[in-house]
Amino acid sequence: MADPSSYRPKPGQIPDSPGVYKFRDEHRRVIYVGKAKNLRQRVANYFQDLANLHPRTRTMVTTAASVEWTVVSTEVEALQLEYSWIKEFDPRFNVKYRDDKSYPYLAVTLNEEFPRVQVMRGAKKKGVRYFGPYGHAWAIRETVDLMLRVFPVRTCSAGVFKNAARTGRPCLLGYIGKCSAPCVGRVTPEEHRELAEDFCDFMAGRTGTYIRRLEKDMMQAAEEMEYERAARLRDDAEALKRAMEKSAVVLADATDADLIAVAEDELEAALQIFHVRGGRVRGQRGWVTDKVEAVDTSGLVEHALQQLYGEERGDAVPKEVLVPALPEDAEAVSQWLAERRGSQVSLRIPQRGDKKDLMVTVQRNAQQALGLHKTKRASDLTTRSRALEEIAEALGLDTAPLRIECYDISHLQGDDVVASMVVFEDGLARKSEYRRFQIKGFEGQDDVRSMHEVIGRRFKRYLQDKERTGEWEETPETDPAAIGPAPVPAATGPVPAATGPVPAPALTAASPDDEPEPREDDGRPKRFAYPPQLVVVDGGQPQVAAAKRALDELGIDDIAVCGLAKRLEEVWLPDDDDPVVLPRSSEGLYLLQRVRDEAHRFAITYQRAKRAKRIRSSPLDDVTGLGETRKQALIKHFGSVKKLRQATIDEICEVPGIGRRTAESVAAALASTAPAAPAVNTATGEIIEEDDGGSS
Repeated sequence: MADPSSYRPKPGQIPDSPGVYKFRDEHRRVIYVGKAKNLRQRVANYFQDLANLHPRTRTMVTTAASVEWTVVSTEVEALQLEYSWIKEFDPRFNVKYRDDKSYPYLAVTLNEEFPRVQVMRGAKKKGVRYFGPYGHAWAIRETVDLMLRVFPVRTCSAGVFKNAARTGRPCLLGYIGKCSAPCVGRVTPEEHRELAEDFCDFMAGRTGTYIRRLEKDMMQAAEEMEYERAARLRDDAEALKRAMEKSAVVLADATDADLIAVAEDELEAALQIFHVRGGRVRGQRGWVTDKVEAVDTSGLVEHALQQLYGEERGDAVPKEVLVPALPEDAEAVSQWLAERRGSQVSLRIPQRGDKKDLMVTVQRNAQQALGLHKTKRASDLTTRSRALEEIAEALGLDTAPLRIECYDISHLQGDDVVASMVVFEDGLARKSEYRRFQIKGFEGQDDVRSMHEVIGRRFKRYLQDKERTGEWEETPETDPAAIGPAPVPAATGPVPAATGPVPAPALTAASPDDEPEPREDDGRPKRFAYPPQLVVVDGGQPQVAAAKRALDELGIDDIAVCGLAKRLEEVWLPDDDDPVVLPRSSEGLYLLQRVRDEAHRFAITYQRAKRAKRIRSSPLDDVTGLGETRKQALIKHFGSVKKLRQATIDEICEVPGIGRRTAESVAAALASTAPAAPAVNTATGEIIEEDDGGSS
C-alpha cells in the first residue's frame, strides 16, 4: 500500500487549466482516469487526509504510485479525452457498465451493392444502418416479416445470394413475393437500393407517407375495378399498420428521445435506457455496474452518456436526452453530444407531462433490473459460500458464520420504538425465524440503549433454554438471577438441544405474516432456540459496544459481534478504534449489506404498522370483553363515538348483543376519556363539528 504523500505533486506544479489526469500503480498500469475544469483543485483533493476520503477513493490513492495529467483547451475536449483513455486503458477504479445481455439490432447493410436486412449483435459496423436495440431477436423477425410485403428487400446470406445468381433460381421468398429477387435480375441494383432506403425511412418513423400512398393507390385501383390489386394494397397497408403497432405510442408529438434512469445502492447501480423514435419506443437496454469509485447519480449519468454515445454519430444521437439528474458540467456534455450529432441536443430532466410519466416507467424498470441482478447473485451457492468465508476471514472467525442474526432499531422521533431481528442461514433469509420487539425498558429515543435491551432480552432466552435442557452450567459470570426466573420444565421427557425456551412475558415477538410458530413438547412456541455464530447490528461503534456489553453481562463469549455503518459501509468490531473496510467487490460485504437492509425493512414495516394501529385506536378498545363485531355494531347504531358518548346506558342496551353490564362498561370507558378538542378551520376560524366515526 503506497503513501499518497510519496508521489504528491509539488505546490504550483499542477496547472489550473481544464484537463484529464491518470493515476498509475507501481507497475505503470492506469488504474483511474478523471477530468476536471481546474486540474489543480481537482487533483489536490486526492491528497488530503486519508480519513476524510471516501473509502473507495482512499483505496484508489493508496493503490496508485504516481499521477500525471494532460492539459486541454476546453471542457468538451477533456470529456472526449477522458472517454478515449477509459476505453483504451480500462482502468479498474472507473465505473464501467456491463450489458446485462447482448442486445440484437435490426440492421440494413447499406455498404453492400444489394443491401440486406438482418439481425445483428455486437460491435456496430461502418456503413450499416441500425434500428433498436430490441429485447428479443424474434421480435425483429416478426416485424421484418410484416414489412417485406411492402418493402421486399433481400434478407438472404451471401452464400445463398451467390448460389441463386449462379443457378438463375431465386429462393422461396422470391417466389412468394417477399423478396424482389435482385439475385436473378428482377430489379436493378438502383431499384433494390431505393427499396432498402424506403425500408430505413419507414423504420426511422416516417410512416404516414407510405400508408397514405398505399391507401391512395388502393382507392384508385378500386375505381379502376382492379380489385385484386386493390386487395393486395389493402393487405400491404394493414401489414404496415400492424408493424407500427408493435411499438406503442408513448409521446404524442413524434419525439425522438432517449430516456435514461438509474437505480442504485451503496455498491451497485442499474441503468435502463428507452429509445423513443417518432413517439414510439423502438428499443430498450439495461446495464449493471459496480460503484468502484465514489460517484453520485449525476456521475453515473455522465458515465452512461459517454458509453452510450461515445461511438455514435448523426441520427444515432437523438435530439433530446432525458435523465434523472444532470451531469456536473451539463453544458459541456450537451456540447459534446451536439458535436456528435451535428446539431443541437437537449439534455434535461423531465418535469411534467407524458415525458415525466414515461420516465417513471423507465425508473421502475431500472429498479426491477437491480433487484433481479441482486436475486441472481444471492441465489448462487458458490457466491454465498465465498461471502461467508470472506466474512469469517475479515472478522477473524474460526469458522464461517452459517447463522447470522441482524438487529435494527426503528422509531418516529422517539415514538413507537421497536426493533427487528432477521436471520440468515447459509447466506439465505430464514423468514420463519424473524422476530420483532417493542422497547419497554425506557421512554424516548436512544438507539444505543435500545440495542442493549434487545440483545440482552434475546440472549436471556437463549440461556434459559440452555439451562432447561441441561446444556448450561452455572458459573459466577452467569448467575441465574441475572437471567430472570427459571422456566417451566417440559412436561414429557428430556428436551433435545434444538428445542426452544419458555417465552417470558416481557418480550413481544411475532412471526411475519402471522404464520403459526413451531411448537415445543409443552405446547409453547419455539422462538429463540438456536444461537448465531455472528450478531450484526445496524450502526457503528456505539451500537456495537452496546451489543457486546449485553453479551458480556450474560457471560456469553462465543458469539461474534460486528456493526455495519450505513454511511460508508464500514464494518465495526468491539474494542477496535478503526473499522474493517472490506473491498468494494467483496461478496462478504454484499451479504452483510443485504442482511442489514433486510433488518431495516422488517423494523420499519413493524414500526409503521404499530403507529397506524395507535392512530386508529378508540376508547372502546379498553372495554373488557367487547370484541370487534360488537364495537362495529355500536358505531353503526349511533353513527360516531361522540354520539355514543352522549347516549344513556338504556340507549346503549338497545343495540343487539349489548347487555346491561357491557353497556355500563362502555359508558364508564367513554366517560373516563375526555373528548378531543374541537378542530378549527385555520383559514376561517370556524369550529368543525367532530365526527370521529369510531376512532377518537
